[in-house]
Amino acid sequence: MFKKLFTTAAALGAFMTPLHAGDLSTMSWDKIVAQAKEEGNLTWYVWYLQDDFRRAISSFEDEYGISVKIPDGDNAGNSQKMLAEKDRETGDIDVFAWGYDSFETVELKSLFNSLDKLPKDDGRVSKLAGVDGGDHVLAFWGNQSGIAYDPAKVSEADLPQSIDDFATFWTDHPNKFGFNYEKGGSGPSFYQNVLRNVAGVDFSNGEVSDARIAAVQPGFDFFNKHAANYIITASNVDNINRVSDKELWMAPAWEDHLAGLQNRGEVRKEIKFYIPEMGMNGGGNGVAIPKNAPHPAAAMVFVNWLTSPETQTMFNRDFGTAPMNAAADDSAALVPNEQRAFRQSWGKQPFRSKVEEAFIDNVILER
Repeated sequence: MFKKLFTTAAALGAFMTPLHAGDLSTMSWDKIVAQAKEEGNLTWYVWYLQDDFRRAISSFEDEYGISVKIPDGDNAGNSQKMLAEKDRETGDIDVFAWGYDSFETVELKSLFNSLDKLPKDDGRVSKLAGVDGGDHVLAFWGNQSGIAYDPAKVSEADLPQSIDDFATFWTDHPNKFGFNYEKGGSGPSFYQNVLRNVAGVDFSNGEVSDARIAAVQPGFDFFNKHAANYIITASNVDNINRVSDKELWMAPAWEDHLAGLQNRGEVRKEIKFYIPEMGMNGGGNGVAIPKNAPHPAAAMVFVNWLTSPETQTMFNRDFGTAPMNAAADDSAALVPNEQRAFRQSWGKQPFRSKVEEAFIDNVILER
C-alpha cells in the first residue's frame, strides 16, 4: 500500500514540476503554441519604453490569449536580477531584454535556452554590432546614432560627411553644433568616430595599453583646436531639444529616440536625421529566454512574435527602429537603407571606457 501511495505521489509531483526548456525539445511548433496557451502568461523584463511596450504587445495578447507582464525596472536592476537568480530552479523572468553588446559579457549557453525550436525564418538577426547571439539571442530592436539637423538651416547637399567637413561647419557656423559626452550614447558615438578617423585607432580591439591610449592624442588635439566653435550639451535629450528649439542647427541623436519624440509631438516634425559617411555607431537590443523561465513555451511564442516581420514593421512605424527582420517594411525609417552602410560597431571594452575617460581628461576638462 505504501508503495502504491509513493508511486502516486511521485506521479503527481511530476505534473506539479514547472515545465522547462528541455521539455520543449521534442515538441512540434504547434504543440509549443498549445502549451504556451495553457501557460497563459509570461513576464518580459525590458528596461525602457515600458508603457509604450505595454500598449504595443496588446496584439500579441489578443492573438494568443497570453497575457504579458512588464515589470518596472531599469537596465542595471534587471540584469542583476537575471544573474542573481540563475541558480534557482524556477526564476521570475520569462523573456529578458538586454543591449546586444551586453550579451557578450556572459556565457550564453549556461544562462539561456536555445531558440532552435522557433519556426525557420532567415530574416531574423542573431549577429549584431559585432556580437554573435548564436542559437540563444535574437535582436528585436535596432538603433542607430547619427546627426539630427534643421533642414531650414542646413541643406541636404551641405551636410558634413567627413571630419574635415565637420571642422569646416564649426568654423563657418560657430556654436551651431553641439554634442554630449555623457547621459546618452549619441554624443560618445560622434566623438569616438571622429577620434577613430583622425587617429586611425582600431576600436574593435579592446586591449588597453599606454601606447594605444597615447595614439588617440591626435583626435583629442582635433577637438581642442576647434573647441571655441562647438558646444557641449547635457544629454541625448538636450541635443534634440536644442535643435527643436532652433538654438542648434545640428547635434548627434538616436534614430529611434528622435522618431519617438516626433511621433508624440514633443519635438518639431521638420527635424531630419542622417548618418555621416565617416560613420556613427549602431546596434540594438536582443532578447533571450533564461533556462529557468517559469513559462518557457509562452516565452518562445513571444520571441517568435517579437522578431517577426510584422512586429518589426510595426516597431519601425511606431518607434522609428531599424527593423531586425530582413522581410520587414522599413519605409517609415528616418534614413534610407543605403546610409546604413555607414554604421559602425561600438568599440570593444575595456579600451572604449579608457578612451572615454581620456576624452574627459584631455578635451572636456581642458575647455
